[in-house]
Amino acid sequence: MKDFKITDMRINPGDAGYLIDDGETAILYDTGFGFTGAEMAKKVKNALGDRKLDYIFLTHSHYDHVLAAPHILRLYPDAKVVAGEYAATIFAKESARNLMRKLDHDAATDLGLGDYEDLTDELKVDITVKEGDIIHAGEHEFEVIALPGHTKCSIAFYLREKKLLLGSETMGVYNGEDNVLPFYLVSYKMTLDSIEKAQKLDVKNILVPHVGYLNEEETAFYMKRGKENAISEAEHIASMLRAGKDTEEIFEDFKSRFYKGKMVEMYPLQAMILNTHIIIDVVKREFAL
Repeated sequence: MKDFKITDMRINPGDAGYLIDDGETAILYDTGFGFTGAEMAKKVKNALGDRKLDYIFLTHSHYDHVLAAPHILRLYPDAKVVAGEYAATIFAKESARNLMRKLDHDAATDLGLGDYEDLTDELKVDITVKEGDIIHAGEHEFEVIALPGHTKCSIAFYLREKKLLLGSETMGVYNGEDNVLPFYLVSYKMTLDSIEKAQKLDVKNILVPHVGYLNEEETAFYMKRGKENAISEAEHIASMLRAGKDTEEIFEDFKSRFYKGKMVEMYPLQAMILNTHIIIDVVKREFAL
């Protein structure tokens, strides 16, 4: 069984593209923003030379994970895009594409970047997958693990023989140092169930969106802290709601504890504001507050 080389393809820290390559089969795990798509495509080309890109694995439908894909497909039109069934449904919705386009533009503007080619309407999925499906990539078999909670379409890819999990943000967003931001945008209960499902897998290493490949010690920390923070943050938000705190007070509290250090580099401010308010609403709904 050939070993994979994992190479960071990100242009911006908020991108999520990693090239997984065993010398014969090449997979791009997530992509990134639309405004960095052309540069990421060039970076993939420099890494592969004259070889082809076989697959693009998408963990979910958020703009910072998918909008570079059409740019990459301009160079590699035969690469197969793999994503969850619900992600394909999202890509087909004009309203969803328009929101992704806006968030991408806002992030580019915040960084002071100029014009870039918008290929949002070229988003597509070639292979839709669900829990338990197997993607045969050369010698390797990637098992699809459904991990809803961050989004309905969140999935991970499990390479059993290597004990490697290509992770999902449902497990939390790791800052690469000492903390994991909980990220349930659909359901807290669903997120907790998904984290516990991932913990039952025989995993030695995880490839984490926005951060990269974790060694065994980092993997153990990430999985443990991700569950702890998912629970403790939901309970903390619930306690603030019970105490009569309004949404803006809770948001500022959340921001002060999680939005600092490397997280500021990885996480566009406008997306952070939008997502945190959604997290608060999820807790309010599921805790019946």
